[in-house]
Amino acid sequence: MRTIAGGAEESWAVTEFAEAALGDARRTQRLIRLATVLARQPMAGLPEACGSPAALKATYRFFANETIAPAELLASHVSATYERAVRVPVVLAVQDTTEVDWTAHPATTGLGPSGHPRHQGVLVHSTLAFTPERVPLGLVAQEVWARDPEQVGQRATRKQRAIGEKESCKWVRSLAAVNEARHECPNTHFVSVGDREADVYDLFMAERAVGVDLLVRAAWDRRVAHDERYLWAAVLAQPVAEILTVHVPRQGEQSARTAVLTLRFGRVELCPPGHRRAERLPSVTVCAVHVVEEYPPAGSEPLEVVTAHHRCGPFPR
Repeated sequence: MRTIAGGAEESWAVTEFAEAALGDARRTQRLIRLATVLARQPMAGLPEACGSPAALKATYRFFANETIAPAELLASHVSATYERAVRVPVVLAVQDTTEVDWTAHPATTGLGPSGHPRHQGVLVHSTLAFTPERVPLGLVAQEVWARDPEQVGQRATRKQRAIGEKESCKWVRSLAAVNEARHECPNTHFVSVGDREADVYDLFMAERAVGVDLLVRAAWDRRVAHDERYLWAAVLAQPVAEILTVHVPRQGEQSARTAVLTLRFGRVELCPPGHRRAERLPSVTVCAVHVVEEYPPAGSEPLEVVTAHHRCGPFPR
């Protein structure tokens, strides 16, 4: 089905979307042509990219067709991502959320409040696959939603609500998509990667397929079942494993520099959140990794990262 015809953009469009099940082969061909046009000018608006009033009108008709399910477009692309990932021994599945601000388009319906209470838009949570060499392979999953204005301001009650009722469930759903990717690519080792916002206890407890690891930047100084009692102190009590030298690019008025980092890591047992004692949750064993710049230059903020690595296999000693 995925034959190459035409230039590089058309070849890419065929690879990504030829399997989109849109109910009519002509719609799939229209999608391929549209993707080809947009790939040639990815920074252009639709009028400029389409090049003619007729092509622009056809594009608007395609987007307005309610029988075309966005999930089918994504499914075809994800299938193509699997075809690339299956040939790679290790894949980093990096998930993060982007706010799309459409406040300047007041006639647009279906929007919700974003980070700023007066701004309107949608949220896009993407799980993008990379090789360790930073070569992008494509999306593994993507969610798009608008916040309900009636449910904004519920932060005070977040500890009383189940994970399925909270926006943070997106991290768990992304991990489930990585599990599916592992099923489709049984010889590829996947690492689900999340930033500080992903430091959610339910994510550490979530089911993971064999061959799927979890790497999360720590945000909370969680209680641990060790003499040090808390995560930061427990990992700082570990011996220095290595001294690293990294290049730090220029940031604002701070010049580029070379930073000397101290690396520590060790196995720690995270205790369940105290406010959830009634659930009798299990503790979770992770490998905590701490990297810090102990002697930064005067006037510079020290580099420091703490991550929790939840492995599917044995932990390093």
